[in-house]
Amino acid sequence: MYSAHLKRLGLVGGVIGTSVAAVYSVTTNSKNEGLSYPHIFQDIKSRVDYLREVQRASSMDKGFDVIVIGGGSIGAGTTLDLTARGLNVACFEKKDFASGTSSRSTKLIHGGVRYLEKAFMNLEFDQLTLVFEALAERKTFMNIAPYLTNPLPIITPCFQWWEIPYYWAGLKAYDFLSLGHGVYYSYFLSSSEAVRQFPMMNKKGLKGAVVYYDGQMNDARMNVSLAVTAATKGATLLNYMEVTQLLKNDQGQVIGVMAKDTFTEKEYKVYAKCVINACGPYVDAICRMDDTNHKDLIIPVQGTHVILPDYYSPSNMGLIVPKTKDGRVVFMLPWLGNTIAGTTDEKVELTETPNASEAEEKFILSALSDFLRIEVREDDVKATWAGIRPLCRDPTKSDTQSLVRNHLIYESTSGLVTVTGGKWTTYRKISEDVVNHILKTHSLPSVSKCSTKELQIVGAAGWDEALFTQLPQHYKRVKKTKGHQAESIMNTDIALHLSNSYGTRSFRVAELAQQGWGKRLAHGHPYLEAEVIFAVRHEFAMTAVDVLARRTRLAFIDSKAAEVALNRVVEIMGDELNWTPKQRKNQFDDAIKYLETMSLSVSMCSK
Repeated sequence: MYSAHLKRLGLVGGVIGTSVAAVYSVTTNSKNEGLSYPHIFQDIKSRVDYLREVQRASSMDKGFDVIVIGGGSIGAGTTLDLTARGLNVACFEKKDFASGTSSRSTKLIHGGVRYLEKAFMNLEFDQLTLVFEALAERKTFMNIAPYLTNPLPIITPCFQWWEIPYYWAGLKAYDFLSLGHGVYYSYFLSSSEAVRQFPMMNKKGLKGAVVYYDGQMNDARMNVSLAVTAATKGATLLNYMEVTQLLKNDQGQVIGVMAKDTFTEKEYKVYAKCVINACGPYVDAICRMDDTNHKDLIIPVQGTHVILPDYYSPSNMGLIVPKTKDGRVVFMLPWLGNTIAGTTDEKVELTETPNASEAEEKFILSALSDFLRIEVREDDVKATWAGIRPLCRDPTKSDTQSLVRNHLIYESTSGLVTVTGGKWTTYRKISEDVVNHILKTHSLPSVSKCSTKELQIVGAAGWDEALFTQLPQHYKRVKKTKGHQAESIMNTDIALHLSNSYGTRSFRVAELAQQGWGKRLAHGHPYLEAEVIFAVRHEFAMTAVDVLARRTRLAFIDSKAAEVALNRVVEIMGDELNWTPKQRKNQFDDAIKYLETMSLSVSMCSK
């Protein structure tokens, strides 16, 4: 069914490149003379090429050094670490990179202020260790992915006099733990200055506020960029490649996997010296393939977030409420021109398609209304999503807030290595730890030391905050409409979005926009048709949902706008990948089902 699809992908890979570095030069005309950001464009291979590499590994003597199961933050991060050390690595993801928890985070790169409070209040040393480690990783994260991250001040309102010294001292301790790798230091604001800087805050009874800093990111794009970076280093990565069985030798040791291409249903026997299970909340399913008597490692806990309009928060400051009426924490942060609010911790049954409950959404909105002087309305919610958090089981504690977010590395008697737990901020350190572990326990070739502390993701080398100014100066947007072409300027909002989403690779997207894919996908949003082409050719995108949710973030910030853009996304991808009419309809229907999980009220769309 997907033979034409795969053939087309093979053609794309052959034309564009095969994971070797090539200098990308812009078109030489008067519109882009003097471009001051020449850069290296490293491309990925085609899906056909990667499948050939998998086919070759069906022989034990030609197997991979390591197979990583799972393409989330830890799976992609581990694949990059292994590849950068010189090992031959394959990464198989059942769905899309970042399709699970890794695209549904709070978008914060943080040490964990509430974990620090628990460390002191409950004398829990493991919580303090986690905060210290995460603060160090926060700085590294922002250094290796500068265009996808930014420092964010977060205001903590104080409505009781005792809260001022309490929060001030706690946040100064937070500053102290981050010495040498901090962002900026915390500071106190009077009530009048707090309201001036965060005008939406309820000023009734406000005694003052304390502001501290953490980092913020675009999580799904970071995950995809890690995968692309690993691919440019030589890793074999395949999304929509489901591991269905573990292969074992006569001694019961894991020596590979059976993996199925979910588009063609073709199965592959793939050998490796080591198999790593990095499936986040879903690691137990792989563990049960290894041992039918396996006891679950994960307690599935769901966190819900809602997206509100930009006027709910200033564009450069977030808000955290450390304790609501029922003792929970809520926050409100600016993100991609909107406001993200959350979150909850609710025990749930494990599912691949988590849905936010009405009760969770109402809790978030109600909690915010106590601290804002604007009406918090359900009608203002633009999107809602939920993610399953991979919390490690601690049998001595019951409430989810006491569960430690430390990561766990566990090796079974058969040699299957499972890594789970932790959080997005510490993905790199978790990846380093699991690689160090397998180098001690498995017979693998000698390798270089870990380099991921300094290894920047694709698009980061040579990027700076002023790069976006080059795009409107040297590129136009050309829009194809009913057989005609119309030229338009590269608006500042689009230029900023491209620079902050693709780094130096934004020049390639801008060139595609100048070649005829310069139209916005949805009114009022900076996403371009060129990004659909770029996602298919250079970022592993295989479905309309991949583009709407994880290459762009339209589904996450405005589900109705994503529905509006859906027809055009399917049309562009269908032309690029030679989809049949049936495949196009299936893509449309699957995307509508996905958007329903983002609280979309499905309207009648032309199919």
